[in-house]
Amino acid sequence: MSGHSHWARIRHKKGATDAKRGKLFSKLVKNIMVAARLGGGDLAANLRLQYAIDAAKAANVPKDTIERAVKKGTGEIAGESYEEVTYEGYGPGGAALLVEATTNNRNRTASDIRKVFESKGGSLSRPNTVAWMFEVKGVIVVDAAKADEETVMEIVLDAGADDMEDDGDMFTITCTPQNFESVRQALEAKEIPVESAEISKVAQTYIDIATEHARRVLNLMAALEDYEDVQNIYSNFNIPDEVLAEIEAEGE
Repeated sequence: MSGHSHWARIRHKKGATDAKRGKLFSKLVKNIMVAARLGGGDLAANLRLQYAIDAAKAANVPKDTIERAVKKGTGEIAGESYEEVTYEGYGPGGAALLVEATTNNRNRTASDIRKVFESKGGSLSRPNTVAWMFEVKGVIVVDAAKADEETVMEIVLDAGADDMEDDGDMFTITCTPQNFESVRQALEAKEIPVESAEISKVAQTYIDIATEHARRVLNLMAALEDYEDVQNIYSNFNIPDEVLAEIEAEGE
């Protein structure tokens, strides 16, 4: 089971709370604005924008909010200008972390991200220190309770997926970015519900995190995710299943 899957499982079980929904909406809206600014407002020509809008719709962001975000990104209506920034660092136990953010103030965000790392036992590093450890992949998650494993595997492999892992309560499917749409559409055509689908960054290899560092690295991940400017966090950790089960039980 990958570190990506560990983190995905924990986030999935926690669920979105009302207290954090406003913050989630803000992140999704900023992601739409950046995608529209970089690639324009035509969904047919800007797949990144399409994915950003799909994610917003899945989180029930209102339609008019999405439309305003696109227009702000393209400059049709006035709004703040956001840019993408990436931070690299290490967490407790030597876990490599890649953090993607959107910001309208690079200095503020860099200072805040550094504080989060340091307060949770991690440290920021120089550009390209850990980025080389990750590769861009399509990642699709299916609820294992809603689909048969053999059926899902046959569908996604025929559609061009590279791999599928059984992560206990979900199936995590990976593919190249080029095959992402074909795999997702193949699942939809067979009416298999998709929990999440995204172009992600997946570690090429993983490291085992000792028990004493497990909670600390997850606390760092959670603190980074809670910061409004952060869009995505990727890491390369493995945690022993019994320790992960104990941590998940504490969060229920």
